Amino acid sequence: MDLSDVPAELRPAVSAALDAAGVFDGHLGMELVGEGKMRTLNYAHRQVDEATDVLAFPIDEDDELPGPRELGDVFICPEHATDVTEAAVHGTLHLCGYDHETDGGEMLALQARVISSLKGGAGA
Repeated sequence: MDLSDVPAELRPAVSAALDAAGVFDGHLGMELVGEGKMRTLNYAHRQVDEATDVLAFPIDEDDELPGPRELGDVFICPEHATDVTEAAVHGTLHLCGYDHETDGGEMLALQARVISSLKGGAGA
């Protein structure tokens, strides 16, 4: 897995999320951005004129394609994120195809397990 475009301090969280999702090959990018850039991205892609904590933009959603996947990009606004590590896990799971708005709680449960494992808790 190519995590060279992920801030070093977030690589363990991203790696744990990818492992939990069963994604072992590919590349993703992650960037910490200010409130202005996040607001612009949110408006351009979701027509919501405010900053948010995390946005994920999947690229290769078909994991049946040959070769490593280009999973996509995650943008995190630390000013709006309660926990930047949790936002990194959340965005990574979105790139892996999870959607908490439609999945009946599967994504958020997996996210909680990943965060717990990163903190050395049970249920990892």
